[in-house]
Amino acid sequence: MRRRDFLRGLSAAATAATLADSVAAAEPAGAARPNILFAIADDWSWPHAGAHGDTAVRTPAFDRLAREGVLFAQAYTAAASCTPSRGAILTGQWPHRLEAGVNLWSHLDQKFRCYPDLLQAAGYRIGCCRKGWGPGSLEGTGRAHNPAGPAFKSFDDFLKGQPKDWPFAFWFGSHEPHRPYAAGSGAKAGIDPAALAVPPFLPDTPEVRSDIADYYLEVQMFDSQVAEMLKALDDAGLADNTLVVMTSDNGMPFPRAKANCYEFSTHMPLAIRWPARLKGGRRVDDFVSATDYAPTFLEAAGLQPLPEMTGKSILPLLTGEGAPARDHVFVERERHAACRAGNLSYPIRAVRTADFLYIRNLEPDRWPAGDPPAYGDIDGGPSKTWLIEHKDDPKAARLFALACEKRPAEELYDLKKDPAELNNVAHSPEYAEAKRRLRAQLDAWMADTADPRAKGGGAGFDTYPYVTGRPTPPKGKAMAKEKP
Repeated sequence: MRRRDFLRGLSAAATAATLADSVAAAEPAGAARPNILFAIADDWSWPHAGAHGDTAVRTPAFDRLAREGVLFAQAYTAAASCTPSRGAILTGQWPHRLEAGVNLWSHLDQKFRCYPDLLQAAGYRIGCCRKGWGPGSLEGTGRAHNPAGPAFKSFDDFLKGQPKDWPFAFWFGSHEPHRPYAAGSGAKAGIDPAALAVPPFLPDTPEVRSDIADYYLEVQMFDSQVAEMLKALDDAGLADNTLVVMTSDNGMPFPRAKANCYEFSTHMPLAIRWPARLKGGRRVDDFVSATDYAPTFLEAAGLQPLPEMTGKSILPLLTGEGAPARDHVFVERERHAACRAGNLSYPIRAVRTADFLYIRNLEPDRWPAGDPPAYGDIDGGPSKTWLIEHKDDPKAARLFALACEKRPAEELYDLKKDPAELNNVAHSPEYAEAKRRLRAQLDAWMADTADPRAKGGGAGFDTYPYVTGRPTPPKGKAMAKEKP
């Protein structure tokens, strides 16, 4: 249903990958180096947590980490699609630097070095369960196991074999709250659809409210999974020197959210706890990127980030020892689902500041949500179904257009006046200077990070195979039920 067997197969091998030109192997150090537990949800948007003020969803584990550690108010994924997002986390690099890894259902060659293998080479014990890097294929990559680590049945199973005074790095990748959902399950579990907030880019209907309640239930499932791991750390006496990260790969699987570059696409929940080093109860408003995790973990372990890593360690932010404030963050996307003729992508580059979101749609003649009538970049579910079925209803037509219709080459949103990002002011004269400044900022980032799209290239991204081997569906046939 969610290709669990396929994804688990990616990480089934237990032999560690050989690293060329990597960190020299070291004997395990004592308790000075932290354990690292990285817990990542699958499709969870930032506001849906108690620590962010949402009272309709119960997230006691996330709230505990925020209370006992550091809550990040401006954490962003690098790309709102599973494979490139996870590749950016593991490598500390922007997805556009990862060749095929910029796309969903792709490859991540071993030349792109990942933090778990680097930590292992420096004496850490590593492991992974459930969804690691992916979806994609290891074939031809030179990797012996999933880039997130060799597979274990559970975190408890991993801890059973953990030697005393040996640091570990474990990746827990939940399958929640990825679709599909059991319709009505949220309400049956006690989540009141009438009490939750419907994002302004979605229609406020009973069907959509019920769908969001089902999503909330799966957010709560992920939270309970993390709670079990926190208890395991407590029971093993490992909590004090374990750096715990709880976050998501990309936003909620709804129209105009996942697989886009808008707020509910890229803004992630993030709480980090490390009792031995971090003062609890702090909130950080600086912008952080998913590319920052790998260099942060390496620095925490006493290692130097790799030169090719474009992310920056946020350890100074965590410890409160000071760091230059980052006032912006970049996000991007290439091909998500195979939902356009010729398996073409819908490439986007964007920059987000405190005041604005500037988006550049590099192929505006293509359909952003996939070719009609399937719009396969949007995960199937009641919200998508309702929106498509009512696209000619005057009350829903604008929301349908925002989610599915073609978009201009540039979008600009004034986040102070329009936090829901509904009104594109890119062509408004009063915003000409802001657009000019953000356009130049995005151009410089693309050039500085060797983005093939910087000078009109990047067509090669469309030539990488969609590795499931599934053909593009016939016109009019949605792929939503088959998506990872």
